Amino acid sequence: MVFSYYPGCTLKTRAKDLDRYARLCAAKLGAELEELPDWQCCGGVYPTAKDEIATKLSSVRALNSAKKKGNELVTVCSACHNVIKQTNYMMQTDEESAKKVNLYLGLNEEYKGETTVLHYFEMLRDRIGFDKIKEATVNPLKGKKIAPYYGCLLLRPSKAMQFDDPENPTIMEDFIKAIGATPITYAMRNECCGGYITLEDKDSAKKKATAVTHNARANGAEMIITACPLCMYNLNKNAEGDIPVKYFTEVLAEALGIE
Repeated sequence: MVFSYYPGCTLKTRAKDLDRYARLCAAKLGAELEELPDWQCCGGVYPTAKDEIATKLSSVRALNSAKKKGNELVTVCSACHNVIKQTNYMMQTDEESAKKVNLYLGLNEEYKGETTVLHYFEMLRDRIGFDKIKEATVNPLKGKKIAPYYGCLLLRPSKAMQFDDPENPTIMEDFIKAIGATPITYAMRNECCGGYITLEDKDSAKKKATAVTHNARANGAEMIITACPLCMYNLNKNAEGDIPVKYFTEVLAEALGIE
């Protein structure tokens, strides 16, 4: 299986472990992540203004590059996934905006949202299969109680993201089961951690992040996993408490015996 791969800026700088283990684990599971050539920053936040076209162009370039290769496009960073998936949805459903984007880019063949965008979790579930991951696990994390942290970017807006049920998601819990650990369900797993307001209002960000970590710990979690570098930073740096927070690719690598 070959997928086009969009790593994004943060995975090249502050979140290198998220990227490194994503690549190694994919290879171990028989999937090749082919990094897109000359990709550009997605912008980090999806612009909701209808006339804001220029900031969406880099995402469309990435989508079109995958289309030309005939590949599905895989992302790992929650923020990148949110921006690229919403941009693709716009290209599929908003004819006026799509026309403007194509005029800006001057493509030989218009891009109309043909590329399938998968988050790494979706690749694991829908293309590789959790059963295969379970079979490939050589170091099952038995006894470890892991709290999945979805945050807000993977699930919302649900009409565009189509990742999982935004109110009662299960994909991360099923992943945790596949690597032999015990998933912990808790109320704050799909609530915002406050990462985007860290610089503007650190006290509020700390309050939101602490609500997540305390709720996970109160329900018996020994660890939190996430796919979002911003959430990782906020939960580690600003939240009160001592519960460790790791990227999901780190625990997957541990289960697969990858160092």
